[in-house]
Amino acid sequence: MKKLLIVIFLLVQVSAVFAQGKRSRIPNLRSFDERPLHFGFLIGINTMDFKVYNTGMPISVDGELLYADVVDLTPGLNIGIVSSYKLREHLNLRFLPGISFGQRNMSYIRYDGDGNMVGERETFKIKSTYLEFPLLLKYNAFRMHNAKPYLVGGFNTRFDLAKDKQDKLLLNSLDGYLEFGAGFDFYLTYFRLSVEAKMSIGLADMLNHDGTGEPGDEAYTEALNKLNSRIFCLTFYFE
Repeated sequence: MKKLLIVIFLLVQVSAVFAQGKRSRIPNLRSFDERPLHFGFLIGINTMDFKVYNTGMPISVDGELLYADVVDLTPGLNIGIVSSYKLREHLNLRFLPGISFGQRNMSYIRYDGDGNMVGERETFKIKSTYLEFPLLLKYNAFRMHNAKPYLVGGFNTRFDLAKDKQDKLLLNSLDGYLEFGAGFDFYLTYFRLSVEAKMSIGLADMLNHDGTGEPGDEAYTEALNKLNSRIFCLTFYFE
């Protein structure tokens, strides 16, 4: 959430610089917002995270505990297409199907029955390749010459194509996300560039409690109560 607020603040500052240009200049793409339907493409970066719920229960008869967390957030890539329909003035319905690639670094620490750390921290990679089908509402503020702020929110369905290729843990493939964010439209000479910061909050438990079925992997699943996905995206739209 802190990262989202920082990015939104930076976007506000960039927009203010653009808005301070000479008001006498002819605005670019003057009729762009009057079109009922337009298309484009998007490219962005993401960081994927899990909200980890540990059981806190011993995983062995001698009282050994295993605690997990996500460390070292790794940037990923988003690409997709844009379909935007004007519902009314200042309000658009946007369908943004695409694909995203990302990674979470899951870390486990073992403790003995007395609470002392046993061995070294164990970290492994959980890679995801999501098919995404977001349906969002975009609320536009008033245009400031060649820039315009907006808010966006809606629902995104993601399907993980890589869920069967994980080590240690088995994840569920399907999840629904609530999404919200903010951005700025910049009207350039030949197209509109939008910069958007958005947070996605997963609603389902992504942990498959049946486990991988591999010997020795049971403890990694038994140590967890559930995993909820969190994804932050910084996206550039070209329309």
